[in-house]
Amino acid sequence: MTAPSVAADPGAQEEARPSTADGSVRTAPRRRRTLRAMRHSWQLYLLIAPAVVFFLIFNYVPMYGAQIAFRDFIASDGIWGSRWVGLEHFERFFDSYYFWRLLRNTLLLSLYQLALFPLPIILALALNEVKNLVFKRFAQTLTYAPHFVSLVVVVGMLFAFLDPRIGLINHVIGLVGLEPIQFMQDPGWFRHLYVWSGVWQSLGWGTIIYLAALSGVNPELHQAAQVDGANRLQRIRHVNIPAIMPTVVILFILDFGSFMAVGFEKALLMNNSLNAEASDIIQTFVYETGLLEGQYSYAAAVGLFDSVINILLLVVVNQLARRYSENSLW
Repeated sequence: MTAPSVAADPGAQEEARPSTADGSVRTAPRRRRTLRAMRHSWQLYLLIAPAVVFFLIFNYVPMYGAQIAFRDFIASDGIWGSRWVGLEHFERFFDSYYFWRLLRNTLLLSLYQLALFPLPIILALALNEVKNLVFKRFAQTLTYAPHFVSLVVVVGMLFAFLDPRIGLINHVIGLVGLEPIQFMQDPGWFRHLYVWSGVWQSLGWGTIIYLAALSGVNPELHQAAQVDGANRLQRIRHVNIPAIMPTVVILFILDFGSFMAVGFEKALLMNNSLNAEASDIIQTFVYETGLLEGQYSYAAAVGLFDSVINILLLVVVNQLARRYSENSLW
């Protein structure tokens, strides 16, 4: 038996040539193969084109304006006409008396939310084990519905239910002989209310991806586990959880990539002068400094600092996940 001739395939003959120091011999065939694949699947590239254009226009092009964090930006002078000040705004933020309070509040809120990351996984595993379809659909609808409630309405509900005079919760507390609690004014309650109201609003919606991953588990694996004598909890542990673990790792990386991006809307709505000790975070500071006070360069520097931390955390967690779990974003 003779080996197949390389000369019969010109493309293979090109690939078989040793590459030069700059890789020029191998680069040209690879580029031609890429262009050939793009021409062959042009419909798919046309399909993703709107999404690519969207991200280019609204995510990448605006990055040009990030340089105002290094300038003394004056709107009438434009970005290029404003004076370059280097790291002056960053130093001003790091030396300010409120820097550590903003950083501490942001980190504590982020860690609190991250600690509750397993809750959607637990709910998805529980719903997946429900055999009564009517009850399962009712439970899914009941947990999904809060996702569609406006954030303003959610905060309004918190103020209404927790009002020290007419709120339902304080009314129940008064029935048992206790004094009313100033929930919305007490800094000690702010983080709990912020995080758990967010859990109530997003828990059911967050289970959708995990339920989709669980629907792809091969039923024969469960049947084989049952034959081996595994009970329901053992099948969840040894069949379902390993099956959805790649999805869990990817979503955990994405959540960690927005670790510092707590979001200013809800914190701003819940903020008041009495709970400011716990509710002042970096995002609300950027909003107030930039839009309300007009210190655009200073606010841009603070926001850029926040974004750089998120990027660094994303890269580090992705590399750790790639090393220890073989699942990563890139």
